[in-house]
Amino acid sequence: MKIVVGLGNPGPEYERTRHNVGFLVVDRLARRFADPATSVPRAKFSGLLVEAEIAGEKVLLLKPTVYMNRSGQSVAEAIRFYKLDPENDLMVLVDDIALPTGMLRLRGDGGGGGHNGLADIAGKLGGPVWSRCRIGIDRPGRIPQKDYVLGRFTPEQQEALEPALEDAVSATACWVEHGITTTMNRFNRRNTPQQADDKNSESTNVH
Repeated sequence: MKIVVGLGNPGPEYERTRHNVGFLVVDRLARRFADPATSVPRAKFSGLLVEAEIAGEKVLLLKPTVYMNRSGQSVAEAIRFYKLDPENDLMVLVDDIALPTGMLRLRGDGGGGGHNGLADIAGKLGGPVWSRCRIGIDRPGRIPQKDYVLGRFTPEQQEALEPALEDAVSATACWVEHGITTTMNRFNRRNTPQQADDKNSESTNVH
């Protein structure tokens, strides 16, 4: 059994905000891999839980409902209840202001990078050794960080985000079937559409 956790904040005022991008990926995973007859989320582990099946393996899709800075409470409850091994059985989907919108970065461990959700999970689990998929949302620029991450994507960002959400779904499925090393090799090499265009432009201008 695996558990995939999308980080975000509960409530309609936070829907589709930059900080809730993990929720968006979990929703897509549920639509693709959960049985429609049983895919209604149920309240459990201080969150909303849906059971799915990916590559023949049972996968729990969890959205904590205790707000971002207490995400670890929800994750730890589920991990301990099912006696799972975070290093092999946990994937966390999270927003990252250090990456351009449309870029993914997968790792099997690491620090919180200033993200309250990741820091709380590490604290509750006793360490940072578990898989995470960071999804770029761009840097705030002159906007205060709190206001920026709790705001909604611009139309230009939304255009770049859509393929990234699909890539995050595919990366999660790859992780379930093949593990984090293979998933990093496949998905960390991908560029944002803008970066790909820039590289193509550079190659055509070489004389």
